[in-house]
Amino acid sequence: MSTTNGKTPQGTVSSTFLSMERPDGLQYRFFTIHGYRRAFLSAGHGPPLLLIHGIGDSSTTWLPVMEAFAADYTVVAPDLLGHGLSDKPRADYSVAAYANGMRDLLSVLGIDRVTVVGHSLGGGVAAQFAYTFPERCERLVLVGTGGIARSVSLLLRLAAAPNADLLMPTLGSPVVKLTARAVAQALRLLGTDLGRDTEEILKVFDSLPDATARRAILRTLRSGVDWRGQVITMLDRAYLAEGMPTLVLWGAHDAIIPVDHAHVAAAAMPGSQLEIFEDAGHFPHHTDPERFVAVIRAFLERTAPSRFEPDVWRERLRRGQPVRAVQRTGNADGALSGSVRSGT
Repeated sequence: MSTTNGKTPQGTVSSTFLSMERPDGLQYRFFTIHGYRRAFLSAGHGPPLLLIHGIGDSSTTWLPVMEAFAADYTVVAPDLLGHGLSDKPRADYSVAAYANGMRDLLSVLGIDRVTVVGHSLGGGVAAQFAYTFPERCERLVLVGTGGIARSVSLLLRLAAAPNADLLMPTLGSPVVKLTARAVAQALRLLGTDLGRDTEEILKVFDSLPDATARRAILRTLRSGVDWRGQVITMLDRAYLAEGMPTLVLWGAHDAIIPVDHAHVAAAAMPGSQLEIFEDAGHFPHHTDPERFVAVIRAFLERTAPSRFEPDVWRERLRRGQPVRAVQRTGNADGALSGSVRSGT
């Protein structure tokens, strides 16, 4: 079927869905929600598992692990608004808006409760979903997630800097693409951490075919990052994860969001478990998909789904943030340091 960008001229939620088969046998489905088309991959049968990708990426980032998860779970992997085959309107691309979008998509699909796995930006969306809609979230898995501390890749800071949008039209030019590939090759040969992920990063740039897609990604980035780093954090509400089975999973060589953030997140989220992939960068589900699936499967099997109890939630909010296991200190790059505890 053909696909288009921009707004879909239909009602708030279409009563039927469209579908498109991929060459690998997976099925793209499309719903129109609030007038915009939302694309998602779906596969399998069993307890629902929601997989949320990162900025500039799409549901296809989960292809290395979808088939394995689909053997026992109903897997839903959406293209966030402004990404992939979903519409790319001039709209709200904040983390909170994305969390609301996940709730609406699940509602249309008839899924009341779900385990949420989020990568990078998707991790921030997953965390927002968990504490905005705790009655709908059974477990939380954060993979190289954004929204923890200020420090972030220089690449993202530059992209979010003022007037960076003036350079956006050049990203599709052959000269820029050739230069980017040459730089990527040099980073790999030098053995840098960023070099580990250059292929994935180049795929993200290649997936931005036109100005509409690039503007949507820039709006998404600027909703959470500026030239000084990340401007939002989940740490002030991390205590609400108490009672929510939470797994923090990270690559030891992550050059996009440093692995220090993994330890900070695990320390701030009561009862969370921490898993570090020693040979991975920002995409552990690509570096070692078999281990990635095995770790999350084991987590799902040994934890019971969270039960939302309004009285307990109300008491947590009234009690507020407990004494931090992590002391905030302002070092040169804005990272957080302090005592660390994890589930490993």
